[in-house]
Amino acid sequence: MLRTLIIGMTLLVLCAGVPAVSAIGGDEGWYRVHCNVDGADVYFDGQYKGTTYGGSLDVPVYSTGTPYSTFRVEESGYHTYSGSLPSSPAAGQTVNVYATLQPVETAGSIYVTASPSGSAIYLNGNYRGVAPLTITDLSPGTYSLEADHPGYQSDYGTVTVKAGQQSTIKFTLTPIEQYGSVKVTSSPSGAYVYMDGTYKGQTPLTLTSVSAAKHNIELDLSDYYDWESSVTVSPGVTSYVNARLTAIPSETTGAIDVVSYPAGADVFLDDKYQGKTPSAGVYAISNVLVGSHTVRVALSGYQDYTTGVDVSGATTSHVTATLQPGQPTSTGSIAVTSSPSGAEVYVDNAYKGITPLTVDGVAAGTHAIRVALAGYSDWSTSVQVGAGSTASASASLSPVPTQAPHTGMAPFAVVGALGILGLLVALHRRD
Repeated sequence: MLRTLIIGMTLLVLCAGVPAVSAIGGDEGWYRVHCNVDGADVYFDGQYKGTTYGGSLDVPVYSTGTPYSTFRVEESGYHTYSGSLPSSPAAGQTVNVYATLQPVETAGSIYVTASPSGSAIYLNGNYRGVAPLTITDLSPGTYSLEADHPGYQSDYGTVTVKAGQQSTIKFTLTPIEQYGSVKVTSSPSGAYVYMDGTYKGQTPLTLTSVSAAKHNIELDLSDYYDWESSVTVSPGVTSYVNARLTAIPSETTGAIDVVSYPAGADVFLDDKYQGKTPSAGVYAISNVLVGSHTVRVALSGYQDYTTGVDVSGATTSHVTATLQPGQPTSTGSIAVTSSPSGAEVYVDNAYKGITPLTVDGVAAGTHAIRVALAGYSDWSTSVQVGAGSTASASASLSPVPTQAPHTGMAPFAVVGALGILGLLVALHRRD
């Protein structure tokens, strides 16, 4: 009985250990699982089938057995790949299955911006570059950052980094207030000084503790035009502003602006040469006494333009001369000046007036000029006058040397002659 029981149990164990080939039945086919990572574990319907090697793993299946429907491939450090299996292979057939594993990201990054840009960035005390900056390949965790820039206070912050993510941080640095000085002078002095619209004092004036920046300077003084400029102040440096103020013209003088068409014409005020009209803009005659004046505009090949002008105090009168073509003139002018002025002018020995003087209507050619002034030696020269042009003569007069008075020898000679004559008369009477 015991022997029968042992034999029965043995047969039961042997039957349990025999593969269920008869249950599955049929011939083998294969799934070939291709993977980009060796050592990856392969599962069919959750059952482990092996590990990839050399880029693949062959999994045998029976064509008549229960088919598998899903597969899974996984490896540490990679995302698990799952999918559906294609139809079961026939006996002796191989069906390809493909799985591409993507690595699990273990690092993150930080994107850093700063105002002002170009600030130096430090990560945990180590310099990493200037903003804007991306710091990559950082392990998950919390990091300290610092931003530095010359002239600004440093700024600090902390950032937490997560795997596969980019964190951001922006620094806004505060400028460090720096100061310099400004020394303001004016000619004439005593002008009121305004900086950025705020009254500061009178020139000469030194302003201290002025912020390092660009500032507007304005000077005001009675009877002078306002003066305005800007100055850039640097830290620890004294900047200088020197203003030359322009007096406001008095009510006894005005100005005349002259324009001519064509340009390049000679301008005369009360027959005194002033200059030529420019090709663009006006010819300005300043400090003209209030009253009536005559302006003449002359250009070779054109008729002279003459007009009267009334000048008012502190105002500008305007003359527009449109010249008409005419016969070329055969005369010119001579402008004569002298030092000192007020000398008599003679052209070809004919008196013309007192220096400074412009003599018009002089025939083209060579003319003799003589300038005379009491107490000075006469000055002479010759000038060549061209048709329609003005020749110049400038006399530098020399004082006449002062002569010492004579001692008067003639009276003694007369007395001596009379004495001799008296002696001869006396001798004649003795005879």
